[in-house]
Amino acid sequence: PPPTPPSHMPNWDYHAEVQAFGQRLQETFGLDLLKNAFINPCYITSEEARRRELEVDKETVMLNLKDNNELFEKGSTFTDTYLRDCFSKAFPNLPAEGVGAITSYLTKADTVCHVAGHLALEELILSAEFPVPQEVLSRTFFAVIGALLESSGLERTNLFIRDFLIPQLIGKDLFELWPVINPMGLLVEELTKRKVSLPEPRLTRQSGVSTVLPIYFVGLYSDKQLIAEGTGETILSAEEEAARVALRKIYGYTENRQPWDYQSPKMEPIAVKAVSS
Repeated sequence: PPPTPPSHMPNWDYHAEVQAFGQRLQETFGLDLLKNAFINPCYITSEEARRRELEVDKETVMLNLKDNNELFEKGSTFTDTYLRDCFSKAFPNLPAEGVGAITSYLTKADTVCHVAGHLALEELILSAEFPVPQEVLSRTFFAVIGALLESSGLERTNLFIRDFLIPQLIGKDLFELWPVINPMGLLVEELTKRKVSLPEPRLTRQSGVSTVLPIYFVGLYSDKQLIAEGTGETILSAEEEAARVALRKIYGYTENRQPWDYQSPKMEPIAVKAVSS
C-alpha cells in the first residue's frame, strides 16, 4: 500500500505531537507559530481544491489558515546571515567565495532534508504530497527556524543552527565543498597578497612509473622552504594537490586545525589563524 501520513492514523493528536516536538528539541516555541511553520502553501491549495470537488459552499471552501511563507523567509535569511558571519570569524583568511560555498552546502536541500528527516519534521508537515518532497521539507525546516527566532530570540536560534547544521561539515574537505578549477593560480594570488615569493614546484619522489598505477610526489617551495607537498597519478595532478594543501594551511581549514570552543560564553567559534608551513 502507498505510504500514508501519520495524521491519517487513528488516535492521532496533532496538537500534542506539535507540543512534543519542541520538548524533544528542548526549545521553547510559541505553539501557534510552530503550527504555522508546518503549514505549506501546497497543502492549503490542495485542501481547498478537494473541498470544491465535494461541492462545499464557497464560504466553507476557504481555509482560515496562514501558510509558512513569512516564517520561511525569516528563517532562511537569518540562517544564511548567521552561517556567513560564523565562518568569516572562524576562518578569517578564507575569501568570500569559500565562505559562500560552505554556507551554500549547509543550506542546500540535500543537507537540510537530512537534518530535518532526523528531527522527524516529516510527520508533522501539512503538505499536499506524502512522502513530503525535498523542497517542502527544506522549506519547513527554515520555517521552524523562523518560528524559533520569533519565539526564543537570537541566542537560542544561533545555538539551534550551530548544533544541527554546522556538524554536517564533519569529515568534509574544503575543496569538496568549494571546487576550485585552478588551485595553483589561486595560491599565486594568495601569496602575492602576502608578499611571499611565488611557489616553485619540484618533483620530490615517484614510484611505479612504469606500471599502470604510478604515483608522483610534488613539493612546492617558496624562499627555498617546503610549504606543501601533494601526491597524484600524474605530475600535474600532484602539483594541483600540493597547491590545495598550501591553500588549506593559509585558510586554516586543515584536518588538524584547532577545534571550536563550544564552552565559550558567547558560543561562537574561535578564529583560526593560518597554519604556518
